[in-house]
Amino acid sequence: MSRPARLSAARARRIALAAQGFKSPRPTRRVDRRHLRRVMSELNLLQLDSVPVVIRTQYMPPFSRLGPYRPGLLDEIAYRDDEWFEAWSHEASLVPVSDEPLLRWQKERARRGETWGQLAALARQDPGYIDEVLEQVREGPLAPKDLREPRRRSGEWWGDRSDGSIALDWLFRIGEVGIRRRAGFAKEFDVLDRIVPEEILALPTPTEEQAHRELLMRAASSFGVATVSDLVDYYRLPKVPAKARVAELVEDGLLAEADVEGWDRPALLHPSAVAPRSIDACTLLSPFDPVVWCRERGVRLFGFEYKIEIYTPAAKRIYGYYVLPLLLGDQIVGRADLKTDRQAGVLLVKGAFSEPGHDRGDVVEGFRHALDELTVFVGCGSWEVVGSAGDLIGAL
Repeated sequence: MSRPARLSAARARRIALAAQGFKSPRPTRRVDRRHLRRVMSELNLLQLDSVPVVIRTQYMPPFSRLGPYRPGLLDEIAYRDDEWFEAWSHEASLVPVSDEPLLRWQKERARRGETWGQLAALARQDPGYIDEVLEQVREGPLAPKDLREPRRRSGEWWGDRSDGSIALDWLFRIGEVGIRRRAGFAKEFDVLDRIVPEEILALPTPTEEQAHRELLMRAASSFGVATVSDLVDYYRLPKVPAKARVAELVEDGLLAEADVEGWDRPALLHPSAVAPRSIDACTLLSPFDPVVWCRERGVRLFGFEYKIEIYTPAAKRIYGYYVLPLLLGDQIVGRADLKTDRQAGVLLVKGAFSEPGHDRGDVVEGFRHALDELTVFVGCGSWEVVGSAGDLIGAL
């Protein structure tokens, strides 16, 4: 058995960022569909989130890698042309429609009552209503409020969700329906065979073990270098069986073991991982970007402690409500609390903070460049400092 490769911390960072799409030069002309498809091929999924403080999070990873583009182009690929579809992957995500067979194991687990127990309860209690809702979706795409009998309800767990909304959610979890989006990110449900092509739905269903192995390899490709827990988290696979699949992939020689300087656990390398001599990045990242969504990984790679403070009481927040990290070169060098004022057409800078150990002047210039680009991307005319938090706010 060969010895694990030994990687410096800097080399591991460059491998990770290259795998995430930061090795490729940015387009010199208008960003088009080919560029967005390339980003998807590198990331394999885009996490969704409904909070539009700056811009909805699924638009941000392509921006961070490509620069400003028209966000509506992503919607056209996903929701009009159905090249990608919504699935429960790393939380709610967009994934290529070609990956649908790899996610069927989730739906079978739901059907068996192993997951989404609250949703399954309605299906058990009133299967006739579930069938009725599905029949209405077959008549044409609809939102929960469009159901002929949405059945309003209330309760501590569900809030004000209707039975119809719960039924549609259940049908989504078991793969009978899919989701498109109307204006304002509103959900519209349609039967899955009008979203995923027939030739893909007709493909054989992999076993759960086969699907997990393939998804873990995709995670390894997107991360380049990663721990076992990083790989399992990418598609939020069940931990115990997924860890067994990782061990098989190592045994089969599909993943290589590595020791990374400063990491407190073994690492795994994808065979296609590359380490460019440098990473030429200067951009702000979404809180839900794969570079930082695994907080432990952010500490291991960048020494970057990160927490979303949306749900933290204002008086207890350290950095702010919606904070975006600044990637400069192969390091995360700062973070900024931002908000898009769409009515005024201004990107508001409420706070700006540097990370220890980086040249202050470089970080300030990096922020100015990244804020200029983000301002264009979110459709504003300018950015403006409106807060006083952080050691960089005066310089900005």
